[in-house]
Amino acid sequence: QVQLVESGGGLVQAGGSLRLSCAASGRTFSSYAMGWFRQAPGKEREVVATISWGFGSTYYADSAKGRFTISRDNAKNTVYLQMNSLKPEDTAVYYCAVASSPYSHDYKYWGQGTQVTVSS
Repeated sequence: QVQLVESGGGLVQAGGSLRLSCAASGRTFSSYAMGWFRQAPGKEREVVATISWGFGSTYYADSAKGRFTISRDNAKNTVYLQMNSLKPEDTAVYYCAVASSPYSHDYKYWGQGTQVTVSS
């Protein structure tokens, strides 16, 4: 019943911006951590950013610091990833995920992903 739907991906030139959204349904996740992950062709999935919906504590991968911002809207049960100053190496399928229990960072639920392509 839990479902995550990502949106906002697309094709953008280097230096441009995109805003990804992830709408969750089936449960209220105000106290659950949410993460954005990405997987590029031929590479393993990696974490981009995470946020605790309960307290708003955030984590960013080194590659995302200073360029990406993760945020949440508990009323809409939605998390966002604002992506600025995009680089070709950001090209990947981006996935959102929700933790298995409140305040856990063991991610159990995953969306289908949204493609982000950054041209040079």
